[in-house]
Amino acid sequence: MSTSADIPMEPWQWPEERWREIVNRVRAGRSLRPRLWPQGARCAVALSFDSDHETNELRDGGESPGKLSQGQYGNRQGVPRILSLLARHDVPASFFVPAVTALLYPDEQRRLTAEGHEVGIHGWIHERNAVLPLEAERDLMLRSADVLEKISGVRPVGMRTPSWDFSPNTLALTQEMGLIYDSSLMADVDCYELMLNGEDTGVIELPVEWIRDDAVYFNMNRFSGLRPHTAPTAVFDIFKREFDAAYQEGGLFQLTMHPHITGYRSRIWILEELIRHMRSLPGVWFATHADVVRYVKQHGHNNDR
Repeated sequence: MSTSADIPMEPWQWPEERWREIVNRVRAGRSLRPRLWPQGARCAVALSFDSDHETNELRDGGESPGKLSQGQYGNRQGVPRILSLLARHDVPASFFVPAVTALLYPDEQRRLTAEGHEVGIHGWIHERNAVLPLEAERDLMLRSADVLEKISGVRPVGMRTPSWDFSPNTLALTQEMGLIYDSSLMADVDCYELMLNGEDTGVIELPVEWIRDDAVYFNMNRFSGLRPHTAPTAVFDIFKREFDAAYQEGGLFQLTMHPHITGYRSRIWILEELIRHMRSLPGVWFATHADVVRYVKQHGHNNDR
């Protein structure tokens, strides 16, 4: 015979300590916006690319040659186009790479590090962390770091969870691995220290946002009602406005892109025009996510929020 204690409570029935515990599990701590960036720069720019490639299809057990070919485009066309553009403008960037992508395309990762870009952890097969048991998530994170180090020659110092899916265990595992930063959460526009159950972790968050992500504007699923609805000119305008505000505030502009999305001829110009605009202004520091985090750890305001 069931009792009232066996019936799950609705959120509106939760006692205060329960919702406070959930909210405070992973929390933004002190803000780390520096007064000035390196060489007296006014604004920092951290460009990033999630090299998902075929893992978007594989992570759900999919075997569609059509969807896999769309991922393969990221390697054949997207990354080369992006690297050529970054080289022309002398801009470093961070590439977050699933281990399966690195195993499929090891030469691509070696080229990234050879050209001065950062390679960061992005899961094993673009799995969803929130559905993983603790030990499975730990195993995949550790194996991913090992694969990226073996292939690229550099041990990753930061991570971005696949699909920005951050489990209740992710931060503790990030801390356990000795990573200096994460780039999956959205509590601010500037870097901040992450807190776990009310305690400082030493792990810095370099925040993302769907507004500054190309996928939300251009994704398509032919078997659903999801169709691209935003013109490239409109996406450029959104990204430019985000950068202009960061520049005015003296803060950080972070952008997330995907080689299989931005790496098309009708879209790559968004990135090029954005870089040209940023280069036209004085005092803009282009850096990898790791370099931004290292700088703010030393020079951030340490303001409480």
